[in-house]
Amino acid sequence: MNEPRPMQPEVRVMVVEDDAEIRDLLRRILSDDRSIRFIKAYPNGGSFLADFNGEEADVVVMDINMPGVNGIECVARTKPLYPQVQFIISTVFENPNYIFQALCAGATGYLLKSLSAQELVPAIHDVVQGGSPMSPAIARMVVSSFQGQARVSISDHHLTIKEREVVDGLAAGLMYKEIADKGGISIGTVRVHIRNIYEKLQVSSRHEAVKKVYPSA
Repeated sequence: MNEPRPMQPEVRVMVVEDDAEIRDLLRRILSDDRSIRFIKAYPNGGSFLADFNGEEADVVVMDINMPGVNGIECVARTKPLYPQVQFIISTVFENPNYIFQALCAGATGYLLKSLSAQELVPAIHDVVQGGSPMSPAIARMVVSSFQGQARVSISDHHLTIKEREVVDGLAAGLMYKEIADKGGISIGTVRVHIRNIYEKLQVSSRHEAVKKVYPSA
């Protein structure tokens, strides 16, 4: 007889959103899902920064364009203090500059507000499990932008062809499994490549690796 699988712990989520209607909608979506523990919603970046304690949340869903302190600045100021907290940008903006600024600031996901309620909760779980969820339009834009810009000569870092493919996957926000599937290799092999990439580039995170290979991002 199979024993029941243990329940996964709830993901603790906060929201920072200046639009009261959207803030209410996000609160309802998250509060209604049993896998989520909705903690709090903030109406602007200033109130979030004044009150936030990184021990209270696993994920913060963050708007960009807010009066006072914008969402990207909130992430940039908070992520170094609480590296375990994952930030998902939720915005109407498809501007590549916003996307890259947000990712470089430390955001792990970038979702358009047109995302359906059914897609938001899986995206939150995705980011907790090590993924970088992005709306399809955003993912395409990221890939196109990286493909279109001139990379530094990564041959100087002695990266192999497979390691270069893995770096490109990291830059596109792919999960390890997606990189593995795309390259026809195992997740374990992806981890080995990433370890070697970090050593060759002398970095310790996805964001640092991407920044080193794509310095203009």
